[in-house]
Amino acid sequence: MNPDDLTKLVQWKMPFGKYEGRLLADLPGHYLNWFAREGFPNGELGRLLALMHEIDHNGLSPLLEPLRGGAHRVR
Repeated sequence: MNPDDLTKLVQWKMPFGKYEGRLLADLPGHYLNWFAREGFPNGELGRLLALMHEIDHNGLSPLLEPLRGGAHRVR
């Protein structure tokens, strides 16, 4: 894993779907689980979604908070 990927999780927004426009770090666990079952998209987005799934699944999401740089979580 590239450490820059963690920063991308708190900067990139989901480009499509029900949660379009939401930060990858703020995607709900059930949505990430769906991708894990059905398949992640190709490319960097899929890789980042898979990483976020692992972070969320293991309860490590709070570790991303210091990287937000003052950004507030969208619910």
